Amino acid sequence: MSKRDPVKHKLDRRMGENIWGRAKSPVNRRSYGPGEHGQRRKSKLSDFGIQLRAKQKLKGYYGNITEKQFRKTYDEATRRKGNTAELLIGLLESRLDAIVYRAKFVPTVFAARQFVNHGHVSVNGRRTNISSFRCKPGDVVEVRERSRTMALVLEAMESQERDVPEYLDIDPKSMTATFVRVPELNDVPYPTKMEPNLVVEFYSS
Repeated sequence: MSKRDPVKHKLDRRMGENIWGRAKSPVNRRSYGPGEHGQRRKSKLSDFGIQLRAKQKLKGYYGNITEKQFRKTYDEATRRKGNTAELLIGLLESRLDAIVYRAKFVPTVFAARQFVNHGHVSVNGRRTNISSFRCKPGDVVEVRERSRTMALVLEAMESQERDVPEYLDIDPKSMTATFVRVPELNDVPYPTKMEPNLVVEFYSS
């Protein structure tokens, strides 16, 4: 089990939102935060607090990637020409584990990281076990043949809980996903509102 796996059970309640749109989210039962003080009235957040919350939510959504990795992705977005917030989303959605999750090869982004790390995926015919590997438009992500009958994969592919976004071209029979283009914020099917502009403000302040 990933050492960050338990995070998915806590992050929804801490944020008070169903971040991944899961039917089993604890927020569907209790919308208040965890712990004995979870039901206390929440104090109004400062601007910094709002920005920090936006960063923690976005970072947590992608499997609670480390702060070092997240900051590195942000720094790359700032070096590129264009809207930094949009570029940040594009870079995050270009991660191999994000594409494996979006393609519905696995049920959660946490499972996607583990699935990639265990060598069940290839990119353009080459086995790739680095979850942060950045895909480019035209890259073909494939579940390796020996892994296609795993219960985890079969259940995820049949799930109706979420749809595959338009920037991926999926072939269910061969279990391949072609990364058609880098998406913009409005293209990404987040179950809850993400505010990358606040993330930019957090790091810029």
